[in-house]
Amino acid sequence: MTYRRAKLKLALERILIFPFMLAGKIYGRFAPLKKKTKLFLFFPNADIGGAPRVNADITHCIRDLSPLIIFSKKASNNQFLPLFKKEDVPILDLHRLIDHKAFHFINFFYRGVLASWINQAENPIVFGGESIFFYKVIPHIRRNIPCIELSHLDTWLPYNIGFADRIQLRIFSTQHLLEKVALQYKENHLQEDFFKKLIFIDNAIDIPSYAPIENEMLEVVFIGRGSSQKRVHLIAAIAKILRDQNEKIHFTFVGNVEECIKIADYPYCCFTGNIHDEEKMKDIYSKSDVLILTSAFEGLPLVVMTMMAYGKTVVSTAVNAIPDYIFHEKNGLLIEDKEENKIVERGVQYLKFLNQHRSLLNSYGENSRLMAIEKFSKETFCKNYRKLLAGSSS
Repeated sequence: MTYRRAKLKLALERILIFPFMLAGKIYGRFAPLKKKTKLFLFFPNADIGGAPRVNADITHCIRDLSPLIIFSKKASNNQFLPLFKKEDVPILDLHRLIDHKAFHFINFFYRGVLASWINQAENPIVFGGESIFFYKVIPHIRRNIPCIELSHLDTWLPYNIGFADRIQLRIFSTQHLLEKVALQYKENHLQEDFFKKLIFIDNAIDIPSYAPIENEMLEVVFIGRGSSQKRVHLIAAIAKILRDQNEKIHFTFVGNVEECIKIADYPYCCFTGNIHDEEKMKDIYSKSDVLILTSAFEGLPLVVMTMMAYGKTVVSTAVNAIPDYIFHEKNGLLIEDKEENKIVERGVQYLKFLNQHRSLLNSYGENSRLMAIEKFSKETFCKNYRKLLAGSSS
């Protein structure tokens, strides 16, 4: 969608929802927030995943400022909710009220309520972390209120280009995505000032101590959701071929992959399901040799960052931001193929190669760990976000 068409669509939407939004604004005026805040954080939910984890990290960085978190989408598992709750930050979960297509007028009403609360706050700042409700609210708040957006994927680019003049700062967790938005702006002939609003900030992780490992069998792990994006069935196919070829390579799947493959068909693999215990996850990271991903698209998954920090080798499809951090035959192996059968063939080839050249695991892993230490420090991450959201570098 072009910038002009997106703006026209937004203007039409504002006209259609005006009565409901106005009612919400009136309600918000007479029923103000009990606990005052200047920071409003719009997040979809607390499901397990890279983006919610980053949202939790940001919350941790500014927890002393008592921001208000607004959840707006129905959660599938809410497994990261403890990460938000432990910061003692107020949470307003609206999904039961606003995430219903049949009663969408309630969504319009709460856009007005939130806009009223934000407009009443002293020097407010509004932040959106991959939240569609963030975009729905900001047209109804004062134009002098700073709105800051964080994007990991290009999912919303055809839609959020309509807010290019309204969002004061657009943060990207990968350089690849920033460049894609810059190209989008150029194609729409947007003014130069818009480009100055685009910045890049790396996500953060804890850097563990390094402990070398020598496994009798090559330990390959997949960690993630069982979504169609991840194409877990390709990893299962790779595991089956290697098993049939009597290769000494063992696979562990961490996550709800039973939704996309029949795990009973792979008795030679280990399926852990979702793991909530951080110590168990650390044990899996430290005892693995290789992380494998066959995703159709990705931002920069936290699991890639984490495995890099543990000094492990990554084998992945060369999608989106992955090649910005995983360099072929330097700290991992990239699958450039696009067709699924070719991806499986290449995955088999690469894992057999690593199994036959175990010394490369150490050199690839060391290169990954050095990059992780340089780029993914939590101190730098918090300093960057506090400067943007609190006006402080502390």
